[in-house]
Amino acid sequence: MARTLLREAKGASPAAASPALPLGAADEPLVVTRTDETLADAVPLEPARSLVISDFQPPHAGPVDSMLRWAYRLGIPGSVLASPLRKPVAPRLLGTVASALNGDRASGMALRAGQFLVHGLKAPIDKVDFASSAPLTPPFLRAVHGFTWLRDLAASGPREECSGIGEKLLKKWLAANPEPAKGAAWTVEHAGLRLLAWLTHAPLILSGDAKLRARALEQFEATARWLDRQVARAEDRLGQVAGWCAIVAAGLLLPDGRPRRLYGEAGLLRALGELVSDDGGVLSRSPLAQMEAIALLVDLKACYAAVNRDPPQALDTMIGLLVPPLLTLRMGDRALGSWQGSGATSAARLDALVSASGVRARPAKDMRHWGYQRVDAGKAVLVLDAAPPPRARHARFGCASTLAFELSHGEQRLIVNCGGAELAGGQTPIRIEQGLRGTAAHSTLVLDEANSTAVLIKGQIGKGVEEVDVARTTVKQRGRDATRLEAVHNGYAARHGLMHRRILLLSADGEELRGEDLLEPSGRKGQRGKIGFAIRFHLGYGIEAGLSEDKRGVGLALPDGSYWQFRLGGDSGEAEIGLEDSLWVDGHGRPRATRQIVVEGLTPRSGGRFPWLLKRMG
Repeated sequence: MARTLLREAKGASPAAASPALPLGAADEPLVVTRTDETLADAVPLEPARSLVISDFQPPHAGPVDSMLRWAYRLGIPGSVLASPLRKPVAPRLLGTVASALNGDRASGMALRAGQFLVHGLKAPIDKVDFASSAPLTPPFLRAVHGFTWLRDLAASGPREECSGIGEKLLKKWLAANPEPAKGAAWTVEHAGLRLLAWLTHAPLILSGDAKLRARALEQFEATARWLDRQVARAEDRLGQVAGWCAIVAAGLLLPDGRPRRLYGEAGLLRALGELVSDDGGVLSRSPLAQMEAIALLVDLKACYAAVNRDPPQALDTMIGLLVPPLLTLRMGDRALGSWQGSGATSAARLDALVSASGVRARPAKDMRHWGYQRVDAGKAVLVLDAAPPPRARHARFGCASTLAFELSHGEQRLIVNCGGAELAGGQTPIRIEQGLRGTAAHSTLVLDEANSTAVLIKGQIGKGVEEVDVARTTVKQRGRDATRLEAVHNGYAARHGLMHRRILLLSADGEELRGEDLLEPSGRKGQRGKIGFAIRFHLGYGIEAGLSEDKRGVGLALPDGSYWQFRLGGDSGEAEIGLEDSLWVDGHGRPRATRQIVVEGLTPRSGGRFPWLLKRMG
């Protein structure tokens, strides 16, 4: 992102700007020897290329195609442009789509049993209000009006066994929404998701009743016409991409669609160019939004294949850009970390998406624009949020998570964020959604019980962190290369005159993480008095924790049988360590009871430093 500054470390070490890492934080201190010249990270970065604006220009077209695109944009019907001398033909499908994406079989089986299953919460179909104005939670609104359940139904069994429930639900929706109106059903994103799902999974809803088939095909065309006019009014770029994908799919699969396809391709490529940062991360910084963007393009490519037409090269280019950043957030258990409202999306779901994309890539490590830094060492994976939250116009479930980190070792998650704000409304109560987006729900420092960036309602965020300065270096540690991350943000500078700096050093074997959190005056002179702070480390699910006798450490017994110790450095001032309850939202949207280590106390407004160490003991 443009607000994130990254110093490539070659030559002088950035540590000169801050105190060195603590050497006495544990009973057996680890001696760190820095090389004469700090080495740049030698691991090749992914992806190998960055966003090139020319890749997302409308495809080159001859004069006829250019004229058709221009005329359709002006509002001339596609049937008139495609065949001006004959009557418009009745709506029909020109191909059957075979998407490479599979849905969730458990959710599909629940549908066949008469229930919606959304993020772990079941709701009887007969009691769900399908009206656009119905007061449903966001996850249910998306399922009901985006028809995202069709993919799950398709995964639950043969078409002959599933089409009955598909047609039943379509009838209910059409009865409640006979024509375009206001409300959740007629946002650009929901309408785009719905039309693309209808076209992709048409056999599930058009195989039986002839009257329903005719009515549904008319609704396909009506929704496509509505999107033609409204797509530019989408709530954000991802919603716009969903709308444009549906327009292109309709242009491919409905009669007289050539003008619509040409119009849609031009709009889609412009929207794709505006959707992502330079290294391929969506501007909302959300892993779930990244996954949705990939899924939309995979389904659209399947629509091209259904009519034996090659898609624009830009679709493959964009999918190739989107996959490596997503893998940056994959932890040791191969599931995703919890960032910007997402839960710990399961490894199976992520593997299925990556397989469907056709992209083979390693996790990108240095995502300076998307804002995440990844370190792999031994069996350990460390991910740091090293950027401001997304800007208000891009935020979906924006979180005040700057300088939070997650750590896993093997398949065990040690340090996590609570996550799950976007999944609230299923098993996770909607009333805690805003709290899950706060700084205290992330493994980072909280000053004066305030968020580093203001967390507002409806997923939006306010003022706070504007700049993050981050340096990634390699240091020599016991003769082996270890990765050191240092970052500082200004989220508390305006209110409290303090900057938060965090230093993380992960050993080469991945069994020791040294950290230091510093509060530094943002001006030349610090303010007088003291201020409260808390550094929170949310523990992974299933970890048993106990305070040490000296109250300066915490023992951690992991489900895999290993034992770790967290120690607070000896020069941490008045800081005290304690254990509190916490929660972690898993990939199915279920809140799990966990614990958190809390280092808290008062610190002078002139600044303070708090070193700590997390080490495997056996």
